[in-house]
Amino acid sequence: MPSIMRGTTDNGPGDRRPGPLLPEADDDGAPFWEFAARGELRVQTCADCREPRFPPRPCCPNCRSFTAVWHRMSGRGRIWSYVLPHPPLLPFYAGLTPYNVALVELADAPRIRLVGNVVAAPGAPVDSVDPALLRIGAPVRVTFDELAEGVTVPRWLLERP
Repeated sequence: MPSIMRGTTDNGPGDRRPGPLLPEADDDGAPFWEFAARGELRVQTCADCREPRFPPRPCCPNCRSFTAVWHRMSGRGRIWSYVLPHPPLLPFYAGLTPYNVALVELADAPRIRLVGNVVAAPGAPVDSVDPALLRIGAPVRVTFDELAEGVTVPRWLLERP
């Protein structure tokens, strides 16, 4: 994702309990997160050669242009790859195993792949899908979950669980 991740929940001075990884948008990726907060999946696209690019960056790697627009995607894709972390590397995730981390190839832009979790329903936890249901190539569609105030991330729903 276009960001830096932080792994604590900041509940005020002196209270930094372990929490989920949360994105911290950089200047190039900020629009991605703003659109996600509105329930829109958009990808940065070169305004000159029309090539989509992810992660967002100031210069097009295809034509070297510095102009970009954000195109709305259909929100459909397929599981390109996935993992089931064992053991979890961060304490917050220890009670959620087995959970998945999927790499989803977008139907509208097949060279664009986004990382996220496949969940059973909007708002469901990361461990809500039976790992036996996951398959490379399985069709998915996007949903958006607010992890913390002002932090909304794309997650994925199986089209045919």
